[in-house]
Amino acid sequence: MKKYNITVNGNTYEVEVEEVGSAPSAPRAAAPAPQAAPAPQAAAPKAAPAPQAAAPAGSGSVTAPMPGTVLDVKVAVGDTVSNGDVLLILEAMKMENEIMAAQDGKVISVNAAKGASVNSGDVLVVIG
Repeated sequence: MKKYNITVNGNTYEVEVEEVGSAPSAPRAAAPAPQAAPAPQAAAPKAAPAPQAAAPAGSGSVTAPMPGTVLDVKVAVGDTVSNGDVLLILEAMKMENEIMAAQDGKVISVNAAKGASVNSGDVLVVIG
């Protein structure tokens, strides 16, 4: 473990960083509990950028890539869709985003309705 001082918005925090790639040590992984609350906030932006795609999350489920509001649903249960077909329009950050099918198939279920608020990762449509 290495100790560093990090300054965020004029506040200085002492953080401990474990080097990844060396031999893992199980006892040290559980030790960081007594750290001050601001320290994880300083490290969080580095771990946060894990983009989530609107591609199938398993057996053809299309998920919301970001939180937003469903403006329009373009498909219904039983419709046949092709890869790239627009399934619905999602408004996020004042932009309209087309959520498209990532595979060919038949719409098994539509889990979002017009006007509904969705969170990132919510299943919107299932294609089989």
